[in-house]
Amino acid sequence: MKDKLTLFTKFLLDFMFYAGIVVIVTLPLSIKFYGRFNTYFAENFYSLCVIFFLSGIFAVLILQQLRRMFGTVLNDDCFVRENVASLEKMSIYSFFIAVITACRLFIYLTPAVLVIILVFVIAGLFSKVLAGVFDKAVTYKQENDLTI
Repeated sequence: MKDKLTLFTKFLLDFMFYAGIVVIVTLPLSIKFYGRFNTYFAENFYSLCVIFFLSGIFAVLILQQLRRMFGTVLNDDCFVRENVASLEKMSIYSFFIAVITACRLFIYLTPAVLVIILVFVIAGLFSKVLAGVFDKAVTYKQENDLTI
């Protein structure tokens, strides 16, 4: 069961990473198309392109770091400094997404925008704390490896 779950998770991360790139590349077309049905998107085409493009880039960067970390899980070597660095980067990317999304408040205020900001602030804080935990775990692991 663990192997199927692991393979599914790897597939899902890979799919989201590459799908995210496709979404970013096709963003102007998507916003223009949706603008036919929602005047907000039509009126704020350029602003939304910039906001969603930048947020998308940071989201794909988060997925890239998750894929890197997942590689260490597959290699059965999770507690390494590279994962600490990945978690630190993910926290920074999450905070950037929160700030970029906060810029959208000047265009149009919706409850969903506030929720997205809150989610990415919490994700950034969680990643920062987890980086500290992993850093301690790596230190303990290295000390333990030296005593053997």
